[in-house]
Amino acid sequence: MASTATILVSWRHVVVLFLPMILILGLAAEEPAIYLVLMEGDPVAFHQGSSPDHLHGKKLDPDSEAFKAHAKHLVDSHDQLLQATLEVGSYRKLYSFKHIVNGFAVHTSPSQAKKLKMTPGVKLVEKDRGAQLMTTYTPEFLSLPERVWTQEGGERNAGEGIVIGVVDTGIDPTHPSFAYDPLNPFTTKPSRFKGACETGPHFPESACNGKIISARYFSAGAQTTAPLNASIDFLSPTDAVGHGSHVASIAAGNFGVPVVVNGFFYGRASGMAPRARIAVYKAIFPSVGTLADVVCAIDQAVLDGVDVLVLSVGPDDPPEDTLTFLNVFDIFMLFARRAGVFVVQAAGNKGPSPSTVVSYSPWAMGVAACTTDRSFPGTLVLGDGRRIGGVGLSGPSFGGGIFLYKLVLAKDAMKANRTFPMTPEYIEECQHPEAFDRTVVQGRIVICTFSAGFANATSTITAIIDTARVLGLAGFVFVANPDYGDFVAQPLPFSVPGIVIPKIADTQILLDYYQRTTKRDQCGLVTEFGGNAAIREGRIASYQGRAPIVSLFSSRGPDIVDKSGNLTDVLKPDILAPGDLVWAAWSPVSALDPILTGYNFALLSGTSMSTPHVGGIAALIKQSNPSWTPDMIASAISTTASKNDNQGKPILAQGPDINGLYPSTPFDFGPGLINPARALDPGLVFPSGFEDYIGFLCSLPNIDPATVKAATGVSCNHSLAKPSDLNLPSITISALVRYQSVQRSVKNVASKTETYLCSVRPPKGVLVHINPPLFTIAPQGTQDLEIGISVVQALKTFSFGEIVLTGNLDHIVRIPLSVFPVSTSL
Repeated sequence: MASTATILVSWRHVVVLFLPMILILGLAAEEPAIYLVLMEGDPVAFHQGSSPDHLHGKKLDPDSEAFKAHAKHLVDSHDQLLQATLEVGSYRKLYSFKHIVNGFAVHTSPSQAKKLKMTPGVKLVEKDRGAQLMTTYTPEFLSLPERVWTQEGGERNAGEGIVIGVVDTGIDPTHPSFAYDPLNPFTTKPSRFKGACETGPHFPESACNGKIISARYFSAGAQTTAPLNASIDFLSPTDAVGHGSHVASIAAGNFGVPVVVNGFFYGRASGMAPRARIAVYKAIFPSVGTLADVVCAIDQAVLDGVDVLVLSVGPDDPPEDTLTFLNVFDIFMLFARRAGVFVVQAAGNKGPSPSTVVSYSPWAMGVAACTTDRSFPGTLVLGDGRRIGGVGLSGPSFGGGIFLYKLVLAKDAMKANRTFPMTPEYIEECQHPEAFDRTVVQGRIVICTFSAGFANATSTITAIIDTARVLGLAGFVFVANPDYGDFVAQPLPFSVPGIVIPKIADTQILLDYYQRTTKRDQCGLVTEFGGNAAIREGRIASYQGRAPIVSLFSSRGPDIVDKSGNLTDVLKPDILAPGDLVWAAWSPVSALDPILTGYNFALLSGTSMSTPHVGGIAALIKQSNPSWTPDMIASAISTTASKNDNQGKPILAQGPDINGLYPSTPFDFGPGLINPARALDPGLVFPSGFEDYIGFLCSLPNIDPATVKAATGVSCNHSLAKPSDLNLPSITISALVRYQSVQRSVKNVASKTETYLCSVRPPKGVLVHINPPLFTIAPQGTQDLEIGISVVQALKTFSFGEIVLTGNLDHIVRIPLSVFPVSTSL
């Protein structure tokens, strides 16, 4: 499989370097597939309809006789149902889910799956849709060291006692980001945590060293779906991809780990919560990823007792035949939230098109990605003194970028005796060293061009580097092609001097210079290469950019309720965090990314990277406020977010024109950039719980209460008046006709009584009234708010505003408003 982190993927006239992704191929109509089945009856955590003990400060004891007895009962009931319903030999049960959801995963044929759907006691049957993968500076960018870690006792204590669960590709246990420091032992043991250490290839028992508090792997779905490659698909928690290690180190990697790549020191990396423990749940393998493995990992993580669950993996498309909120993956997240776990989920990498978020549900915090003000600029110096900007983590050409070398266009350096195909990958893309005349290119800088191979994802930067190394090039320049347009280039590490020039305008300057200085005969063959150039140092960071900027790839709202694209009254994404050019740990195996093989660190971009930033910060908030529930943490993060960039101006977004920036909206960044220091002390929070989420589901338009009961096991006894009445720290109305009253309730989590003044910046086309406009609230007190929104002008799209609650003790609570005013009359 070609690596998407080392190739350029064409998207009309835009090309984006994405993080690693695993694609799951669909199966033929009657070929067996994995089906996820939910059953009636309470799982262990919610047996007899009671709330889980750990919502009251206790943890269910998995070693208790009652726990074991009910768990065995559920497993037996799954086996009995399968035996009674399906033909002998027609199925294989992969997992029994029994902690937060009662159900199982089974490998069987579509016709047998239909039998399950008709069986009494079966609530839901869903075909497995597969699952895929969605720093040295970001702690400083988010002001963690001086404004947050100091409140927790410094980096030696930030996150102490908190367990972050990471469902991903595993972890590299030998990486220094996850090492145990005997000179700085952990002072708090999470006694509630009951994880275990599963061993296997490259993962001995000693790998669980205290920093890695437990590690498990889930492979039944993967082993059923595709043949595994023993050389990379290790049946252990070991990470052969790198993605899981990257995510885990962003959330909770050790403090101050030196980042060295190709002998160059880039700085020191630290996780957001460097003293938090890491619980590893490997559910994605290099060859395949299944939803069955992922949801089983979620079930186990909640049973083990994690405080925070980081999901930079999951389905990449909405479910085919059910509401986005009621697919199996989201149901598992709902019950994880019910069990007291803060769940953070990648928003997706399908931006900048609207309604591309894959985090749909209000009970999971969906994270968008943004840039920081750090960049790694490269420079190509031409013989006439002009400089062309580009990217590439590359050292300079020999001589420190001062000496000039002959420039050679790839197609002008082909062997005279051509025995190879005259295709772009040979004559333009520098993929095959055997196509070149060594005497022409050795010791020179060769110009390689983006062409069909890169557009079709078959050509790679890795191959260009190999060509440069084999032929002894002084360096390479990889340039844009007018036939394909500009592209976005990520600065990958180059082991030879090189630079990527992604803009057509800059490429044209280079090619004009090359043609002007190159002499040719009447047949067009080169008789003298007269152009010269040098590649300057490209590994030195610059900190002069405007930031944050919403990243091009980051998925956008508005949120959808079904695959048809019908909108729902939930703001997505939920928050913005750094996800562009993030240094973090990497596995040197790097099974999917040859360009990163052998490296212990990687510079990656994606919402997979922004998500663990929020997970680690949630751990810090939990450490500071141990009694807070997940919804209180989510509310604190949301209402304290920053809407302005480092220039004090509204946050901008990268859009369809990759060379331009555009005004952003809450559908790009939610309430704004996460502000950890303010989130520790938000003043007010918007509490909501499991019953509120059920009421939300029951209030959806045209919803059948039986559908909610089938998916969740809970009846629609307390529906909300409207979906927009769910007590979220935002208000979204996707079709406002004349007038709507929205209810909200806030709780004072500060230590003092405070008086708040309510003010409004109304969205265009509507008027907003708040009752009461002024209120005083005591510590732990609550206040109900009624927000009346009326249409004064119908529009053809959403408009945006906000409610601001300003306290006399300096707390400021911001509530984004996203309203589509449809009509002034009923």
